[in-house]
Amino acid sequence: MRLILVRHGQTQWNRENRAIGHADIELNEEGRKQVQGLALALRRERVAAIYSSPLRRALETAETIARFHQGEAKPDDAFIEMDCGELDGLTYDEMRERYGDFLKEWMRDACSLAMPGGECLEDVQRRAWHGVERILENHPKDAVIVVSHNFAIQCIICRALALDLSQFRRLRLSLASISVLDFGERGISLTLFNDTCHLQTEA
Repeated sequence: MRLILVRHGQTQWNRENRAIGHADIELNEEGRKQVQGLALALRRERVAAIYSSPLRRALETAETIARFHQGEAKPDDAFIEMDCGELDGLTYDEMRERYGDFLKEWMRDACSLAMPGGECLEDVQRRAWHGVERILENHPKDAVIVVSHNFAIQCIICRALALDLSQFRRLRLSLASISVLDFGERGISLTLFNDTCHLQTEA
C-alpha cells in the first residue's frame, strides 16, 4: 500500500499560533488557497480511497482533493487530532501563564502525559495506527490518501518507522504538506516527507 498523508491547510488559529485540537475550526482564506495547490499536486494520483479526520479543516481539505478523484472523502474518527482539552484555543503565552507546571512536565514526558481534560500522544498513536491497519487490510496494494493533523501524522510516522514516540518533535510538519509511506514486503519506508513544493508553485 502507498499511504499518502496530508496535513490540512491553514486556519485562523494556526495563523495566530493557538493550540488546536478537537475545536472544529474551518480553513481561512490562505488555507483554501493552500488546499487548491494540494489538490492539483495530487490530481494524477490513482487512489482507491480518501479518508479524513471529521474536523472541518481536514474534511474541507479532503473534499477539495476528492474533486479530482472518483468517490467522496470518508470521515474517520481514527485520524482526528489529539484532544487538547482545556488548552484548545490558547496561545503559548496563555498556556504558560495558566498551565506553566503542566507544560514543564509535558516537555519532559509528552507521550503518556494527557492534556488537561484531553488525550496523551500514546492515545492518539493507538487509534490512528488502528485506522492505518484497517486501511491496509482493505487496500493492501492500493494508493490511499489520509487527510489528518500534525500530532496524528507524527504519531503514524513514528509507529511506521519504529521510532520511539518521544522522538515526535524531530518530525516537523508544515500545513498542507504531503508525506508518503510505502508498505512493502520488506517493511515500511518513508519515501516523501513534508513536501510543500505545490505551495511554492501556487504562490
